[in-house]
Amino acid sequence: MPILRQIAQMGHPVLRGMAGTISNPADPAVQTLIDDMLATVADANGIGIAAPQLFEPLSLIIVASRPNPRYPHAPEMLPTAMINPEILWVSDEKEKGWEGCLSIPGLRGLVPRHTRIGVRYLTRCGELREEEYRDFLARVFQHEFDHVSGMLFIDRVESTLELMTEKEYVRRQ
Repeated sequence: MPILRQIAQMGHPVLRGMAGTISNPADPAVQTLIDDMLATVADANGIGIAAPQLFEPLSLIIVASRPNPRYPHAPEMLPTAMINPEILWVSDEKEKGWEGCLSIPGLRGLVPRHTRIGVRYLTRCGELREEEYRDFLARVFQHEFDHVSGMLFIDRVESTLELMTEKEYVRRQ
């Protein structure tokens, strides 16, 4: 039975370290972590989450885009666990977009991201996948990938003038 886990908040050292590689996707502890991540991200109205956000310094992310109160216009996709994710290539074109983070509640930032990316990862069943993501899904993947690389979205904001509270962000929508 999945459990809802506490989410690490900005300032906790687990969010600033490099995540370790997962050698055995079939490990029951990895499978339990995936289930807990899926439950936690859904409960928190997130569109993605990374293992370091649940105090597990492992290279594992969930991309779970769907419309919700925090992201009402997010595209719908099946929540996907991505083990040992990699970015294989990026487009030259970048676009700024507003991002929030479950580890930095109450804050949004305008973050430049590549509009297209090629990625590789292992599924929870250990199958190797290569995908191309565009626009919003590319943004979500890059945001979560940053978490396994010890980065937060605020590290990519170009100016503090491009930060606002969640309340102000919602008011402007």
